[in-house]
Amino acid sequence: MIQFEKVTKFYGTHKALDEVSLQVKAGDFISVVGQSGAGKSTLLKLIFAEEQHDGGKIYIDGIDMSTVPKKEIPYLRRKIGMVFQDIKLLPKKTAFENISFAMEVGGYGREQIETDVPKILEIVDLSSKRNSFPDEMSGGERQRVAIARALAHKPLLLLADEPTGNLDEINSREIMDLLLKINSFGTTIILATHAKELVNRIQKRVITIENGRIIYEQQQGSYKL
Repeated sequence: MIQFEKVTKFYGTHKALDEVSLQVKAGDFISVVGQSGAGKSTLLKLIFAEEQHDGGKIYIDGIDMSTVPKKEIPYLRRKIGMVFQDIKLLPKKTAFENISFAMEVGGYGREQIETDVPKILEIVDLSSKRNSFPDEMSGGERQRVAIARALAHKPLLLLADEPTGNLDEINSREIMDLLLKINSFGTTIILATHAKELVNRIQKRVITIENGRIIYEQQQGSYKL
């Protein structure tokens, strides 16, 4: 699904990624770990085509990203869901409306929205909160709405950048369990995280980044720094 071949990314004179090579297969669940500034978020931004790489090759679903015109990037992104630590829900829209708005922007019709949004809310265990506004929900519930919104386009790949960073231990576990549930449906998950205990608990593939380089890779691994 994703292939990095000696990918390099600079911000000014700072080398954020240094000849990173990796492969992601369909259905993988990967935790990307490392200290702040190690390059985790940069890796996700390149996959999401939010940033452009400066060297090497990136292939997503067989497509050489350096050949994709800017106008076609939004269509490519429809295959990718993105979840952030900063949840970014629309404050004046309910849980249902936040998800339906994402579908409207993606060109879905009202009939399909009315059919799909309740199913998505059920997946994230928030059917009872469909008419709740963000300020009426807990941090964990808001993050589940954000994940639901990311699922609106039925993405093949879900990227999660520190999704538990602002949550307590119980809510963090619930979010991780939800990501595992989504992965069990066949969606590929790439998670950037500092959550050592959660990474150790799930025993999935772990990639450790330090100073822009991959220094460890484990198939059923733990958080190593």
